[in-house]
Amino acid sequence: MAPVAPRSGDVIFANVERVNAELFTLTYGAIVRQLLTDLEEVDEVNKQLDQMGYNIGVRLIDEFLAKSNVSRCVDFKETAEVIAKVGLKMFLGITATVTNWDVEGTTCSLILEDNPLVDFVELPDTCQGLNYCSILSGVVRGALEMVSMKTEVTWLRDMLRGDDAFELQLKLLKRVPEEYPYKDDE
Repeated sequence: MAPVAPRSGDVIFANVERVNAELFTLTYGAIVRQLLTDLEEVDEVNKQLDQMGYNIGVRLIDEFLAKSNVSRCVDFKETAEVIAKVGLKMFLGITATVTNWDVEGTTCSLILEDNPLVDFVELPDTCQGLNYCSILSGVVRGALEMVSMKTEVTWLRDMLRGDDAFELQLKLLKRVPEEYPYKDDE
């Protein structure tokens, strides 16, 4: 396992262009509010946020790979550590702790130390089924799929619902073999 530089996420975060955190948080809140108004069903909003996140993750992985100079991860455990220490720091300015590994090394949890998406947010009683931060699970799922890892990413705990932490579960379903558009020997 190639070690992740202990401050690599901090160094990258310091060199990346940023948007004002309050503007980002309020804009995301406006998007969620508009989806609730347009779609009316909380489950549909959850699906839409996850799909939006997936589409972002598919594109964000290119920027991550270009700017982070992280080499190819050898296994899912290393990938989870890179997400927690470098990826989240690079794009959100936060880090996470990787815990709760299963015996096979295919399922773990990311405990977020902070979540900038939920500043200024209180869920009304009518939105208790809303996974407000499901865009993040979609981003992680989309990014991992682009590096040949089919995953399931779900929120286990959410402080907006009264839990004591934000916990995101990553489950590796399968490694997708890389396909090349041509053969070198032809």
